[in-house]
Amino acid sequence: MYDEIRQFREACGDAHMKTILAIGELGTFTNVYKASLVSMMAGSDFIKTSTGKESVNATYPVAIVMVRAIRDYFLCTGHKVGFKPAGGIRTAQESLVWLTLIKEELGNDWLSPLLFRLGASSLLADIERQIYHHVTGRYAAYHELPMA
Repeated sequence: MYDEIRQFREACGDAHMKTILAIGELGTFTNVYKASLVSMMAGSDFIKTSTGKESVNATYPVAIVMVRAIRDYFLCTGHKVGFKPAGGIRTAQESLVWLTLIKEELGNDWLSPLLFRLGASSLLADIERQIYHHVTGRYAAYHELPMA
C-alpha cells in the first residue's frame, strides 16, 4: 500500500493528494489506524473515509480512529494532514457534530478547509432549507430550492 500511494504522490507533484481508505473494507479499527498512518507516511495530504457510495461510510468510531492517527502523525512529524469524512452527513446538525469532533481531537488549526472538509453533497440542500426557514419562518420543500 505504501509503495502504491508513494507512486501516486510522485505523479501528483505539488498538487494536493487525497487518499480514500474505503474503511468499510478494512474490517477492524486497528486496520483503519494502520491504513491511515501508511497513507500519511506515503505522502497523502488528506485522508478520506470512503467515496460516500459504499455500504459503510463515515462513522464516528472510525473517524475517531482516523483523526487520532492524524494527531499521532502530527505529534511525531510536525506535519499536518487533512481529514474528510464522506457519506451519511446530510444535515447541518450532523455537520456540527463533525466540527466538534475535529475541534476536540485535533484543535482549531484543523477547522479550516485546508485541513477539514465534509464530503456531503446533500448537506448543501439542508443548509439552504435552514437559511430559508430563518428568513421566512417556514421550511421549504426540497423541490422549491435550487440546490435541493
